[in-house]
Amino acid sequence: MIEAGSEISVATEGAGLDIAPSMGTEAVPDWPGALWVGAVDLESLAGYTHLRLQDSAGYHRARLLVRSGSSVRGFIDVDAPHGVLDRSVLETAVEALPPAVAAQTSSTPSITVIVCTRDRPALLRGSLAAILRLDYPNFDVIVVDNGASTAETRDMVRNEFNDPRLTLISEPRPGLSNARNAGLRHAQGDIVAFTDDDVVVDEFWLRGIAAGFEQAPNVACVTGLVPAGELRSAAQGYFDERVSWSKIVAPKVFTMEHPPADLPTFPFCVGAFGTGANFALDRRTALALGSFDPALGVGTRTGGGEDIDMFTRVLMEGHALVVQPSAIVWHRHRAELEDLIVQVSGYGKGLGSWLTKILLNPRTARLAIARGPQGALHFLRNARGHSVGQGPAPEETVPRDPRIAKALRAELFSVARGPLNYLLERRSGRAGKT
Repeated sequence: MIEAGSEISVATEGAGLDIAPSMGTEAVPDWPGALWVGAVDLESLAGYTHLRLQDSAGYHRARLLVRSGSSVRGFIDVDAPHGVLDRSVLETAVEALPPAVAAQTSSTPSITVIVCTRDRPALLRGSLAAILRLDYPNFDVIVVDNGASTAETRDMVRNEFNDPRLTLISEPRPGLSNARNAGLRHAQGDIVAFTDDDVVVDEFWLRGIAAGFEQAPNVACVTGLVPAGELRSAAQGYFDERVSWSKIVAPKVFTMEHPPADLPTFPFCVGAFGTGANFALDRRTALALGSFDPALGVGTRTGGGEDIDMFTRVLMEGHALVVQPSAIVWHRHRAELEDLIVQVSGYGKGLGSWLTKILLNPRTARLAIARGPQGALHFLRNARGHSVGQGPAPEETVPRDPRIAKALRAELFSVARGPLNYLLERRSGRAGKT
C-alpha cells in the first residue's frame, strides 16, 4: 500500500500518473456514496493521459483537491471507474474552479508544532511521521501526552522517533486546553502551530501557515483547510457535509474593523474561521491573551469550544485572523455511527459552553445578544438541511440512512447541556480565567 500523505508518485511505465490516497486505509467502502479522496497538482500532469488512483478497490467516484503548485484551486467530484481517471474528464471538471491564488511566502519564521494526544499511539504514529517530513526549514515539534493512563505513547515516541526536532512532554491534568497551554509554555518558535493526532499534514503545511502571517498587518492567528481524508461511510459523508471548515478554499482576512457582510453574526461564527485541527498563533500574542480556557475542550465536561473561543478572542482584541487554504491538514472523520454521535455530542457541548462564556462576559454579551437571533436561525437552518443528509452522494439514487438523524439529535441535545457543563467545569476549580 502506498504511504499516506505521499500525494503524487510518477508511474514507471505508460502514460498514467499514480496518485496515492490522502490517508492510507485498507478498509473497503460500505456506502454507495463513497468517494476515493486524494489531491492532484496540475503542474505535474505534463505528458500524462490518465490518472491511476491507488488503493481504490470498491470506489467508483473520486474527490480530488486540485492544486497548482502549493496554491489551492478547489475540489472536484468525478467518475473514476476501476480507479482510473481520464485526464480530459479532470480538465473539464477543473474548468469550473476559480483560478489559483498565490501562496508563496518570503520568509520562514521559526515554528513550533504542537500535537496534543491522549492514549492513541497508533494514530499519533502516522501523524508524527507526516509532520517530520514537512518541507520547511525552521521548525520543531512538541508532543503533549495529556492525562495518559498508560506509558504506550511515551514509549512509542521515544523508541520510534529519534529526531532532535521532537520533544515529548507530559501534562497530567486532563483537558485539551491544559495540553495546548503546556505546549505553548514550552514552545520556542515565533509561531505555534496546533494539530491533532488523527490527521496527516500536507507536505507544504507550514509554508502555508507562514504565508498566512504575511497576508495582512497584525496577524495573530492563521487557520487552514481541513478536508476529509476518507469518505467511505455514511457517517463520514454526513460529518463532511455538516462542517464548513472542510471546504474553505478561498483565502480570507478577518478583522473587527472590517466585518464581513456575509457573516451577520461576526465574530461569533462557528466554522467560518477554521477548526482546532489546523491553526497557528503568534506565540507572544497567545500568551498575552491568557492562553486557552481550561474550562473548554475535549477531556472536560464541556467537550470542546476552546478553538473557536481563541479565534474570537484574537479578533476581539484587535488582531487579524487569516484563513489560508494552502495550509492543508487531512482529517480522518469517524467512520462508524456510534463514534460520530460521540464526536458531534462533544461539538454540541462545546458550542453551548462557549456561547455561555460569551454571555457571561458583559463586553461580548452585548454584541452577541444583538446578533443572537440571526445566529440561531443560521444554526437551525443548517441543522435542518443536514438532518437526513449523507454527504457528497454522487447520485440522487443513493439511499439515505435514517440512523444519521440520531447524530443531529445528539448534537442539538448536547448544545442545550453546554451551559450547565461550562458552569460545573468552572466551579470544579480546574479552570482558570481567560
